[in-house]
Amino acid sequence: MRLPFFYGWIITAVTFVTMAIGVNARTSFSLFFPPIIDEFGWERGVTAGAFSFGFVVSGAVSPLIGRMMDRSGPRAVMELGVALMAGGLLLAPLTTQPWHLYVTIGVMVGAGSICLGYSGQSLYLPNWFNRRRGLAMGLAFAGVGIGSVTLLPWVQHMIEQTGWRTACTAMGIVVLVVLAPINLLLRKRPEDLGLLPDGDAAPSASSPRPVSNIVDSDWASIDWTLQRALRTARFWWLAPGYFGGLYIWYAVQVHQTKYLLDIGFSPNVAVWALGAVSLLGIPGQIVLGHLSDRFGREWIWTVSCLGFAICFAALIALAHVPSLLLVYLMVLAQGALGYGLTSIMGAVVVEIFQGKHYGSIFGTIMLAALAGGAAGPWVTGMLHDLSGSYTIAFAIGIAVSGSSAVAIWLASPRKIRAVAGQLHKAGAST
Repeated sequence: MRLPFFYGWIITAVTFVTMAIGVNARTSFSLFFPPIIDEFGWERGVTAGAFSFGFVVSGAVSPLIGRMMDRSGPRAVMELGVALMAGGLLLAPLTTQPWHLYVTIGVMVGAGSICLGYSGQSLYLPNWFNRRRGLAMGLAFAGVGIGSVTLLPWVQHMIEQTGWRTACTAMGIVVLVVLAPINLLLRKRPEDLGLLPDGDAAPSASSPRPVSNIVDSDWASIDWTLQRALRTARFWWLAPGYFGGLYIWYAVQVHQTKYLLDIGFSPNVAVWALGAVSLLGIPGQIVLGHLSDRFGREWIWTVSCLGFAICFAALIALAHVPSLLLVYLMVLAQGALGYGLTSIMGAVVVEIFQGKHYGSIFGTIMLAALAGGAAGPWVTGMLHDLSGSYTIAFAIGIAVSGSSAVAIWLASPRKIRAVAGQLHKAGAST
């Protein structure tokens, strides 16, 4: 039966809900972090290391998940992610030793999050759209913001009323009950249902010839395998670019709540700031994703990195001037600008290495990204433990923001395939 609208929007809606729950289930570690430290008295670096260890695990399985996506499709990958994440969250309340946290929050939730989060969704969602790829991914990933303003305050309330263990169990149940059934609706590409990307009609003999978005036809004609991609400079520019993107993201996310508490802000302000970042990420991801379809992925990556640089600078200033105005600036820059990274992560890679082996290539690039996600919280926590302050760690975050933007410009997806708003340049080149 034909739907009155493009099935790609159902895919986008399922991704929206999955991201709302799956990403925030992992983000909630930032809320569990203070009560776990208070209960056990472990060092921050050791405790935050469980979150970072999850990224090490995610990095190890990322290429395997990409290969699994190429062979079995998104339903198998997502249901595996649901089982791992729900299992980890349901077992974490049994924690009595640091290694328990590393196994549950680290190994199980970490491996599950690579399936349910930005990485897993970016393996198939770009297939459903060409002209509106950035917009669709921005809409889908905006689910993270909705989840933040609904789930995170609920989790914090449960922590305050019944403890972090009950809150963690409740989150595990939500992951299992909601996400397991809806992800059965997923398909890998529109061709699996006899459709074309963007819901376009099949061309007829009288149809005008479509404008190609290919700028470099020699590059685009190559059947890109992982082995071929590894021999290109573009792959090795993408790696540090993606490493930096997740380094800055999670360096802030994991430590932000505890830092605001340390410098004198109330728990309500600290929790509000964490939720408001993702709330502002909703319009940020949608608008920046749409703008990336007009102006190119490199520009939006740069704007997002600038947002994180401003965020780190505001955090440094807050130690000297604990003003709500600086908190607002930090939240605005991080959410409205920084979160735009997610709307183009899949698009950048698919426009360079598009083909049937895209999942394996993207999964391997995410190995570098997840290494950055692991390094960010760990390095930030370690530098705090060594120096007694976050200043050096946040200054490093500013430097990493700049280097990430430069790397994506050097990878230059615009020189392979033009976005919809720049098709006139593709036509001129070809």
